[in-house]
Amino acid sequence: MQAQVSPQAWQFCWALLSPDKVPEIQYFGASALHTKISRYWADIPAEQYDSLKTQLFAHIARFATGAKIVLTRLCVALASLALNMMPEAWPGAVSEMVRAFQEEGAGLDGRARCLALLELLTVLPEEFQTSRLPQYRKGQVRGALGREWAAVQPLLQQLLRQADSPSLVRARVLKCLSSWVLLDVPLCESEGLVEDAFSALADPELFDAAVEAIVNAVSQPDSQRYVNTLLKLVPQVLQLQEQLREAVQNGDMETSHGICRIAVALGENHSRALLEQVEHWQGFLALVNMIMFCTGIPGHYPVNETTSSLTLTFWYTLQDDIMSFEAEKQAVYLQVYRPVYFQLVDVLLHKAQFPTDEEYASWSSDEKEQFRIYRVDISDTLMYVYEMLGAELLSNLYDKLGRLLTNPEHPTSWQHTEALLYGFQSIAETIDVNYSDVIPGLIGLIPRININNVQLADTVMFTIGALAEWLADHPVMLSSVLPLVLQALGNPDLSVSSVSTLKKICRECKYDLPPYATNIVAVSQEVLIKQIHKTSQCMWLMQALGFLLSALPVEEILSNLHSLITPYIQQLEKLADETPNPSNKLAIIHILGLLSNLFTTLDITKQDDESGDHQPPVKSTPPPTGPNPVVVVLQQVFALIQTVLSKWLNDSQVVEAVCAIFEKSVKTLLHDFAPMVSQLSQMLGQMYSTIPQASALDLTRQMVHIFASETDHFPPIKVLFELVTSVTLSIFQQGPRDHPDIVDSFMQLQAQALKRKPDLYLSENLDVKAVFHCGVLSLKFPEAPTVKSTCLFFTELLPHCADIPPVGQVVQQDGKLLLQAVLEAIGGQSSRSLMDQFAEVLFSLNKHCFGLLTIWLKEALQSPGFPSSRVSAEQKDTFSQQVLRERVNKRRVKDIVKEFTLVCRGLHGTEYAAEY
Repeated sequence: MQAQVSPQAWQFCWALLSPDKVPEIQYFGASALHTKISRYWADIPAEQYDSLKTQLFAHIARFATGAKIVLTRLCVALASLALNMMPEAWPGAVSEMVRAFQEEGAGLDGRARCLALLELLTVLPEEFQTSRLPQYRKGQVRGALGREWAAVQPLLQQLLRQADSPSLVRARVLKCLSSWVLLDVPLCESEGLVEDAFSALADPELFDAAVEAIVNAVSQPDSQRYVNTLLKLVPQVLQLQEQLREAVQNGDMETSHGICRIAVALGENHSRALLEQVEHWQGFLALVNMIMFCTGIPGHYPVNETTSSLTLTFWYTLQDDIMSFEAEKQAVYLQVYRPVYFQLVDVLLHKAQFPTDEEYASWSSDEKEQFRIYRVDISDTLMYVYEMLGAELLSNLYDKLGRLLTNPEHPTSWQHTEALLYGFQSIAETIDVNYSDVIPGLIGLIPRININNVQLADTVMFTIGALAEWLADHPVMLSSVLPLVLQALGNPDLSVSSVSTLKKICRECKYDLPPYATNIVAVSQEVLIKQIHKTSQCMWLMQALGFLLSALPVEEILSNLHSLITPYIQQLEKLADETPNPSNKLAIIHILGLLSNLFTTLDITKQDDESGDHQPPVKSTPPPTGPNPVVVVLQQVFALIQTVLSKWLNDSQVVEAVCAIFEKSVKTLLHDFAPMVSQLSQMLGQMYSTIPQASALDLTRQMVHIFASETDHFPPIKVLFELVTSVTLSIFQQGPRDHPDIVDSFMQLQAQALKRKPDLYLSENLDVKAVFHCGVLSLKFPEAPTVKSTCLFFTELLPHCADIPPVGQVVQQDGKLLLQAVLEAIGGQSSRSLMDQFAEVLFSLNKHCFGLLTIWLKEALQSPGFPSSRVSAEQKDTFSQQVLRERVNKRRVKDIVKEFTLVCRGLHGTEYAAEY
């Protein structure tokens, strides 16, 4: 790469292209030429343009019968030269290229010259698309190329229509057409060639190139202006139906795929323009039906066909266009297209059906995953179509399902039942179906389904889960479906669907579940003890039980918690006595995780608002008296958790799992957690003093956040805060680089303290100066999250310069160090993605320490080469003035910093920077 950009490249390029070199070396020479022309155009003197052009023409002629890879690179180099010279220095460039290769000579046969010219004409628009031309030049060159189409079009047409043109030449012509239409060549000007491309579809050797050319031509945004041409194309697309049907019958997936691409490109890009041509409505309807045939193409996706998925976005586009018409016009279109969309639903549900069990078993895991994604796409489409078809769609699905399940004379396949349920589930998952009068009937039908297959059972579960909100409003129906869910819990194959459905029901319907609570807890306990489910499903199940128990009276919560948790507590006691090893570590983390997830959702204070918008919520249980059940359990197991910790303090995963129990409990209980604050603060202090871990700091931050304003409970948290700060400062003295996670959490804790309880910084036991210096060090860490947290700490600290004397003092004495660290980062020491955060610190310094910042900036930027050797004294001066001027507009400071960092990094004005 360095050789290609060096000044000597001009000399060695031509030498490397000599005939005695192997193609790989010749390719390198041609690539070096292209690099010099495309990237270093400014280095080429204007008087050399013509000789460069002549040499390139000569070499292209020579390589017309040589290695194809070298010929292509030389064509790309000449294309780049033409683009840089057009339109002033080389007017009529394309016409000259055509003339040069049409003249006989150089000992070349006509076919070789023709292929070389087509290669050159094909790469020219491609090179334009990827060129680094400035924006104003791009517009000029695009216009010049558009005018040159007049020289290209007759040539392409002649070569396509000539009876003796070889297939290879015709294929290259079609490729060249594909390339040029991407320049927004007016569709009316390429109309004849596009028609020739349709004729070429009959030739298998030209089929792929013809498809690409037609699709590119009709997909150009500009082509919708040429409605008359589009109308001429519709019958040409419709004429492909016979070829499409034959391809489907013969299992020719490539041909059916290509024809479908053409139909969809025309329909999707121009549905509105074609819809508005009312007198041609039958032609467009025929095109829509052709696309419907492609959607319902026989066979199972992705094994027997890959075409149907291409059509789905067309149905979205057509629906959007119909629904965007004013009411009167829309009603007319709906008369025609509502039946089409009902047919689409039938087609999609047929395509969503699983294959036979034997066939499905033969699919690879990749094919099964593609089919799953395809069904999700169908589900999304059905949900969208519902917006047009409304309640009638649900009634339609319900009638079909009812007929399937209640007709004993026609035994039905499970696949058919599953697909209809999948349709219901797709709609009910995201759309409020509370008003629908068919849901009670659907719930009544579900128990009648003969569930003899895992896929069907899964869909039954997910459908019940999708109706959880409806069940909350119609609790009398719970007795119909709950037994099915509880039965499915015992089947490991239905793990995800049964557990997630139970969780949804427990969350949405918890105030209607007390009559079923005993049964739900018993079944859940049984499957947990039998270890039927994987870890993540066990955690979901515990969350479900947390929701369920939340609605029970406190005594019942405690008795259920006792029976639910006791086996795990006994197991944990046994594990706590064992010598630590990898297997009992996993068991401990599992049990701690179960408790965490149970306490995440067990919240007796939250009541559902069932009494309208402005009245106080109706409480289904009287306000609880006495301690919260979660606190009771935590106090009972506290000693055991301490024992576990004492053996596993070295293991960050176990410590994290312990902290998670308390963190989730604190988040859920908020102020009800108060009785535990003192014990927990003491335990955290001991833990962190022995072996510091980030999770302990995160839990401390959570407690500072919640109890900052509670004078009764804050003293132990204050002691804990001072202790963990002191321990962390000693880590900084020993070298904090190995602990970026601790530094990150420490900075977040300090920021939270300043936000919620700035008085902590008035304590004599807190070394504010040391914390400040640790912050300055942390700004230089390579880990982005740590730097972000540190910037947050400084933006919380600086506003307190005036009201907290220790903060004001340290900023006055050492604030210049902070500024230097920020400038170093902006100068290139930190990732560009962090510049917004550093800009916020700079803005905060300017807002709260303006007088000092003025002096510090002047002193810091005086040093030559600081913060980067690439910036001049004038640029530094401009930056300094711009920053000091902005004390209100933070967004502007961010822009100033972004601009300056690009200059510091030598990236200003580059294309790379343009994406920043």
